[in-house]
Amino acid sequence: MRRTNIPAVPHRSSAAKTRLRGLRVISRALLAVIVGGAALPIAAFAESTASPPAAEEYIIWPPDGAVIHGGKLWVRMGLRNMGVCPKGVVFPNTGHHHLLIDTDLPALDQEIPSDRNHLHFGAGETDARIELPPGKHTLQLILGDHNHVPHAPPVYSKKITITVQKD
Repeated sequence: MRRTNIPAVPHRSSAAKTRLRGLRVISRALLAVIVGGAALPIAAFAESTASPPAAEEYIIWPPDGAVIHGGKLWVRMGLRNMGVCPKGVVFPNTGHHHLLIDTDLPALDQEIPSDRNHLHFGAGETDARIELPPGKHTLQLILGDHNHVPHAPPVYSKKITITVQKD
């Protein structure tokens, strides 16, 4: 039987062993953060997408001060110096509309909420049929990037007020 020479493992000092143990602990902690990162809120990882300085979002219809009879209306959305594309599409100077109803602008460094006051048009829509109860309402648009996060600088419309009357 033939013996192979196995190189000897160099002797490590106790200081070297302590450093190695510390590196293993740090490596495991980093791995836990990377792997477990999915459990953290998405906003913790939100990055801003740049918008051109002359970008402008606006409501084409209804006009500010409009009186709507019956509560059902079309909202037509406009955008200058940028393009509209569906959510998830990463392309420079593009985004998709979000309609804010009876609410203020959301946090500009986080994903835009999705609820009855924050309507997402992630398929790239530029008009939408909505229904509102009788009374005064505010409408405002904000453009979101591929992850529904406002651009930097944010692109949003003037807030308008409409009144819905019963038929």
